[in-house]
Amino acid sequence: MSAPLAATPLAAALLPLALLVPAAASPGSAAPSGSTASPVSVVEAAFDPATAFVPPTAVSYADDLVPYGAHTRIVTDRSTAGRTVLTMTVTGLAPDHEFPVHLHTGSCGADPASSGPHYQDAVDPVQPSTDPAYANGRNELRLALRTDEHGEGTATASVPWQPRPGEARSLVMHAGTPTGPHAAGDRAACVKLEK
Repeated sequence: MSAPLAATPLAAALLPLALLVPAAASPGSAAPSGSTASPVSVVEAAFDPATAFVPPTAVSYADDLVPYGAHTRIVTDRSTAGRTVLTMTVTGLAPDHEFPVHLHTGSCGADPASSGPHYQDAVDPVQPSTDPAYANGRNELRLALRTDEHGEGTATASVPWQPRPGEARSLVMHAGTPTGPHAAGDRAACVKLEK
């Protein structure tokens, strides 16, 4: 009689890889194609380098500000028609720091610029967008995330619109202040919101 599969050396070697694959119903996973997305979505992830073996959900481009292993939880609430409330909670980041955070159109990647421009409810026909009629807190989803002396923080923003499906793919943390070796607008980290 042959040994059970779990007792074979090959199965034992593959088990850790199987644990890396997220379950379909896990927080942050996308709804199956053709299904109705929940009005409240949650993404929980630890920040990793963009070059990690398994493509990370949360990418750090500045590990002095957003250390590898720091954690984020993002709750997006679209349960009220015509409104979006986004809350970002972080732990393990640079202490006593302010990060400007914006919703972006692209997904996170090895190149910080892959997250694309800020998502805008009414899209500025001139890009990059600098016109205050478009680049403002009513037309873009923006948060000011401040960490305490322990590197923890929470920020919430609410806008009177909901992003168009498939067009708001990430949340980008800019380097902010104090700047140190980074320009304030540098992209320090990125979190994928859509697969």
